[in-house]
Amino acid sequence: MKITKSMIFSILTVFVLVGCAKEGEESKGTSSNNKEKLSVVTTFYPVYEFTEKVAGDRANIEMMISGGTDVHHYEPSAKDMAMINDADMFVYSSDEMETWVPSMLDSLDNSDLLVVEQAEAIELLEPNEETSGDHDHDSEHNDDDDHDHAVDPHIWLDPVLVQQQVETMKETLIEVDPEHSRDYSKRAEAYQGELQELDRELAEAFKDAKQRRFVTQHEAFGYLADRYDLNQMAVGGLSTEVEVSPSRIAEINHKVEEYAIPIIYFQEGANSAIAETIANEIGVEVAELYSLEYLPQNIEDKGQGYIEAMRKNLEALKMSIY
Repeated sequence: MKITKSMIFSILTVFVLVGCAKEGEESKGTSSNNKEKLSVVTTFYPVYEFTEKVAGDRANIEMMISGGTDVHHYEPSAKDMAMINDADMFVYSSDEMETWVPSMLDSLDNSDLLVVEQAEAIELLEPNEETSGDHDHDSEHNDDDDHDHAVDPHIWLDPVLVQQQVETMKETLIEVDPEHSRDYSKRAEAYQGELQELDRELAEAFKDAKQRRFVTQHEAFGYLADRYDLNQMAVGGLSTEVEVSPSRIAEINHKVEEYAIPIIYFQEGANSAIAETIANEIGVEVAELYSLEYLPQNIEDKGQGYIEAMRKNLEALKMSIY
C-alpha cells in the first residue's frame, strides 16, 4: 500500500473536524452519524468490487473506467481529475495494469490523497515464453509494443490473490477509519470466505484432469493457470494492441491438433475473429472466457459479480480441461 502516516493523519483530522462541527449543530445522533463517508475513487471493475465489498456503505465509491474501455491505455478526463482531487482515497491495481497512473498522480493537486495499489504486495508473473504470443520472434511488430507489459498484471483472476487484495483494503480502511474496524473486518471475512469456496471449487474441478492445456486468444489467464497447474497457450500476448503473426497462428494450430484441444477461447467483448479462424481451420469450437476488466452485462443484469463470473469461467474451462 502506498500510504504515508501524514496522509492517514490528514484524513483522520478531517473526520474529527467534521464531527466537531456537526456536534455543535445537532443535539442528537451518534458520532458515526455525524461523520462524512470516505470518498473513494477506483480505476476499473475488479478494483471497485474488492474495495466495495470491504467498505460497504461506509464509503462513497466511484469507478473511473466503464465497460469496453481499454484500461491499459486509458486517458483520464478533466472530470476524472476533478473527482480524484476531491477524493480521500484513490485505489488502483498496479502500475503494470494502469500504466498511466503514476503520471496522473504527479499532476494532481490533492496532497492529502491516500493512494492504494492493490498489487503492491503481490509478486507479478512473467509471461510464459513457450506459450505466450509475446515471444513470437517472426512477428513484424516492434519490441516496444510487443513488451507493453514486462509482467502479467491480471492478478484478479486468481481468487487466492484476490484474498490478499481484500486484506489490503481491510487494513487500509481500518487505519483510516478505526472506529468502524469491526465492520470492515466482518465484510472482508465474509467475502474472503466466498473466495475460499471459489478456490476450492476450481481446485477440485481440475485436480484429476489429464488434459490441462487451454488456448486463449489473449494472454489474460496466467494467474489462474499458475494457481491450478494448468497450461495456458495464448495466440496473442499480454498486449491486445499487437498483431498476431501468421507463424504464431500456425504454431497454435499445430498445438491444438497435437494435444486434441477442443476449444479456442476468446475474451468477452473482444473481436473473436482470430479464435474463430483457428477453430474453423481445425474443426474445433470457440467459447468465451471473462477476463473481468469489466463486469459483463449479462452478469450485472442478474445482480451478480466477480464470484459468479468466475464460476462461469470454470464451467467454460471444463470443456477443454478434462
